[in-house]
Amino acid sequence: MDRVQLLLLGLPLFLFCSDLINLFTPPPPKPPHHAHSHPHLQQEPIVKQALDFPTQKTFGSGAVGFGSTVNINFCTSCSYRGTALTVKKMLETSFPGIDVVLSNYPPAFPKRLLSKLVPVVQVGVIGIVMAGEQIFPRLGYMTPPPWYFSMRANRFGTIASTWLFGNFVQSFLQSSGAFEVYCNGELVFSKLKEQRFPGEGELRDLVSKKLASSRVVDDLGAAWS
Repeated sequence: MDRVQLLLLGLPLFLFCSDLINLFTPPPPKPPHHAHSHPHLQQEPIVKQALDFPTQKTFGSGAVGFGSTVNINFCTSCSYRGTALTVKKMLETSFPGIDVVLSNYPPAFPKRLLSKLVPVVQVGVIGIVMAGEQIFPRLGYMTPPPWYFSMRANRFGTIASTWLFGNFVQSFLQSSGAFEVYCNGELVFSKLKEQRFPGEGELRDLVSKKLASSRVVDDLGAAWS
């Protein structure tokens, strides 16, 4: 086997092994969140942005979003992180003191299960292409089937195609297409239902209404107590 063949074989195998490592490696732990340092870091932009949203002062004294949490659950494999970060900054600027939490929205369980089987199939195909003449006799087939010889004739193309197509299928199975926004545990916008992303003004109004209703309920509860 010359150097070109070794390169064509080694590159897909190296990338495939790196995919396996990234798939089964647990994510790194999140850094601790210091609640007291956050308001100091955001103090200057809060003062600058207060004039842009004067209506938010109607909630009373203190920060508008203090004590409220917005959860944005989005599809990480769909490259939605940039949009989620933009929405997070917008909400933190529009509602000072609000806590915006970003997290992954996983696909349905059958899709997650199938995505775990894709690397197994990839390894099986590559193993058959490279050592099918030893594998088939152990399985009781003294003569390999005709399709094996077709794959064997172009084994480097078969390995590369298996790796590329497997990664495409795995990416599809791991994607949920979700961008769900919750305010204090209640759904305020769902991309899965609307089949679109929310506009900044639209999402700001939805969160503002939810915060206003929560504040009214809290005030009524305090009055009755």
